[in-house]
Amino acid sequence: MNLNKNNIRFYAVTDRKWTGKMTLLEQIEAALAGGVTCLQLREKNMDFDDFLEEAKEVKKICIKYNVPLIINDEPSVALKSGADGIHIGQDDMEISEVRKKVGKDFIIGVSAHNKSEAVLAERGGADYLGCGAVFGSSTKSNTNPISIETVSQICSAVSIPVVAIGGINKTNILRLSGTGVDGAAIISAIFSADDIKKECIELSELTLKLVEQKIK
Repeated sequence: MNLNKNNIRFYAVTDRKWTGKMTLLEQIEAALAGGVTCLQLREKNMDFDDFLEEAKEVKKICIKYNVPLIINDEPSVALKSGADGIHIGQDDMEISEVRKKVGKDFIIGVSAHNKSEAVLAERGGADYLGCGAVFGSSTKSNTNPISIETVSQICSAVSIPVVAIGGINKTNILRLSGTGVDGAAIISAIFSADDIKKECIELSELTLKLVEQKIK
């Protein structure tokens, strides 16, 4: 699946912290039914075999909704599960090494926290950028927030799609208007919701507003 800016508009990143009433697979299905346009499967504390089996099941759901599946950090899981792409951080493998592993048609996303990281990632062959943390993060304890101005600088410096991430929810998402972002990556506001599908329907409408304001 080729990446386009419509895919990147409403980007969900999983976190099993909020499983319990629902399994992660049930949560993912509800999120995609609510309008999520891209899904990143993130498992920091799962062994390879379990991660791979989970990714295969998640891919089936993504096929049902025609949504690209991005795997966090693990090229082998991404390839063997039939996923569409991989997302890596600044401290992970070099983009060129990842590209050798996954091939030219695979989506590669890279985290960027400033203009120089963004430019280097694009030169290195990234297909999109994750930019943050814009409003802090309840998922990562070692994350430093970046300013709205920095988000704008990153968007102006690159030609590939940019997705804002970090503490984004219904009350603050439109503060990103005018920055040039192509979408929002959302974690806790989705997966901690009592009604994930309903929350995603509302968030999807807000991401549309965000993108439409960029076009204007």
